[in-house]
Amino acid sequence: MNKLYTYEGERLTGTPWDVYPRPQLMRDSFLCLNGEWDFAVTTGEQPMTYDRTIRVPFAPESLLSGIDEVYGDSDVRWYRRSFTLPTDFMQARVLLHFGAVDQIAEVYVNGRKAGEHIGGYDAFSMDITSLLQPENELTVRVEDRLGDLVLPYGKQCYKRGGMWYTPVSGIWQTVWLESVPETYVRSLKIDTDLHSATIAAEGVTNGRVVVRTPEGTLSAEVVDGVAHVEVPSPQPWSPEHPQLYPFTLTAGEDTVKSYFALRTLDIREVDGLPRLCLNGEPYFFHGLLDQGYWSDGLFTPAVPELFSLDIRAMKALGFNMLRKHIKVEPELFYYECDRLGMVVFQDMVNNGDYRYIRDTVLPTVGFIHRDDRRMHADETTREAFIRGMEKTVRQLYNHPSVCYWTIFNEGWGQFDSTAIYRSLRELDHSRFIDSTSGWFLGGETDVESRHIYFSKLEVTPSTKPFVLSEFGGYSWKPEGHVFNTEKTYGYSKYDDQKDFTAALCRLYTEHILPMIPQGLCAAVYTQVSDVEDETNGLLTYDRRVAKVTPEEFAPISEQLKAAIHL
Repeated sequence: MNKLYTYEGERLTGTPWDVYPRPQLMRDSFLCLNGEWDFAVTTGEQPMTYDRTIRVPFAPESLLSGIDEVYGDSDVRWYRRSFTLPTDFMQARVLLHFGAVDQIAEVYVNGRKAGEHIGGYDAFSMDITSLLQPENELTVRVEDRLGDLVLPYGKQCYKRGGMWYTPVSGIWQTVWLESVPETYVRSLKIDTDLHSATIAAEGVTNGRVVVRTPEGTLSAEVVDGVAHVEVPSPQPWSPEHPQLYPFTLTAGEDTVKSYFALRTLDIREVDGLPRLCLNGEPYFFHGLLDQGYWSDGLFTPAVPELFSLDIRAMKALGFNMLRKHIKVEPELFYYECDRLGMVVFQDMVNNGDYRYIRDTVLPTVGFIHRDDRRMHADETTREAFIRGMEKTVRQLYNHPSVCYWTIFNEGWGQFDSTAIYRSLRELDHSRFIDSTSGWFLGGETDVESRHIYFSKLEVTPSTKPFVLSEFGGYSWKPEGHVFNTEKTYGYSKYDDQKDFTAALCRLYTEHILPMIPQGLCAAVYTQVSDVEDETNGLLTYDRRVAKVTPEEFAPISEQLKAAIHL
């Protein structure tokens, strides 16, 4: 269990992603089903023969899948593989898990339907106990209806280019099996403050929680599915001190491992200005837009360790926050943010149509909608967005690093933001909510959120904390590390590293730093890495060149974080 595989240059060896994929609900049973699968594409019916193989969990559009082809709405992707249960899978039930399949999946075990799922960014599972045999065949039928824009799709586009990227379909996260007893912990919901944790376990009634603290262990009873833990000498979680409290929950024959962290988020007036506060103190969220794309795997990095390498590289520059941009990652990404200390501002994944004139040009020159109740009025599309939002919140709820939800980005699919804000607030009372990031003002929101690329950087007077949720986007293309040598997408272009670094440092010292005493609470620079044509990252798309060094930038980061206390 928990084996890692090797990534040697461009070559993968071993079983891809053969690591336990769910750190917040771990069991000893684990069978990874990643690796080589049979693969075929048809216009509907199951193929008589599978003429290709694909490497799961990489989307067929990616190099790492071994396919590297883009398919359309009418193409049905078929996956097939066999498996035999290990001898230690002797408990009552066997569960089949998928980290994510884009977009519509039907699952068959030994020719019989096990279940189906709609939505390309959330995990799902099914009990396949009654379908199992000594030798088993697993088949997955996948449709991706990107063209109708109903289901959440993010920045995928058949006509990629500029800020739109190669589409992704099919299985793009881990496929795995686990065995569980007849009565088992189906999920955990963890709520904390600065002193205690409340752990609700779905599926069981009684049990015991044992928590490991720096001072030793403590325990609490599970009564009616809930345990309350008071932590002595509590240490709050922050990027500077990411203290986690591992625990084990035992209920009957089931034992799971998880963790929690103690932290609070609220808005307070400090010296006459509204401030975002972490653990009761004003905190400057110094961040980057993080698209989560990889040059060889698209949605999926070659190895999960690459998540921590990105996070560590940005922390070395002094950043303490990543805005995960209209994508939901595998849970291992959020675990690394929890463990290493990186705040996540999490976007919901947009659906609905985008129009360049309406959604970019007019807002840039000042024409901004101020009533979004009638925008994107199609009920089917609205319902699909709400379902995706609810799944995202439930899936990421327990991660302490996730501190902020962004509902709509630059008007893409935006509708009735006050109603959606209230729905999200019912799901989560503990985090900041940014209803409309960019320029399409809506109704209720916790923050004043702006994207400023082409006009003067300044704090807009508001009764709410001011968040600069996108800015910058400076482009430099290091030779030999560029996806598209002919086209460049960025907001200011530089010919060499010296000029790029100087401009980046000036942007922060001359513009961002003075805004913090005026009320700036968070700033999100575009972006962590280049993505295809978009060459405005601090890392190249292949992650092999860092465009700025910690020696050059970390001192500026320290000034920014200190400025909120001056």
